[in-house]
Amino acid sequence: MLPNILTIIRIILIPVFVWLFYTDIPHNLDYALIVFITAGITDVLDGYIARKYHLESDLGKVLDPLADKMMLLSVLICLTSTDLIPLWVVLIVMLKEMVMIYGGIYLYFSKVQLIIPSNKYGKIGTILFYFAIFLVLAKFNAMVTKIALYAAVILAIVAFTNYFRIALHLRRESNHKNI
Repeated sequence: MLPNILTIIRIILIPVFVWLFYTDIPHNLDYALIVFITAGITDVLDGYIARKYHLESDLGKVLDPLADKMMLLSVLICLTSTDLIPLWVVLIVMLKEMVMIYGGIYLYFSKVQLIIPSNKYGKIGTILFYFAIFLVLAKFNAMVTKIALYAAVILAIVAFTNYFRIALHLRRESNHKNI
């Protein structure tokens, strides 16, 4: 299905971004930014196509957020390693994503096989992170970039607490059905 192909392309773009980010060719950050924007476009397109043409799949529900997490963490690690963003940003996001990945795997492989789809907080948080990263790579105004980055971190924490609350609710609900 096309949405899953677009998601796989986004995953393939991760090492391309990293290579361009660290290479010493002229304008490497501009090229890395283009790859990053392309990845963002594939993210929007795969979701749009999946919903519009009813091509949602369990594989897509797992692959799409995994691709988002892999891209986001890779880019944040690159930005942190070159002191373009503070280390605490990537540490908070990494901790959140690791807990969410572990929790998602646990819920999927548990007796009830729960998959928690993305929600508006997660989607808005991802968009805000993409925007903040765009501002960093485009060398935009430092204050605006900092505000966008901090807002993205706050929204990531809000999204995490929302996912955690949903997971607990679904888990309790499925336990009551199994009694």
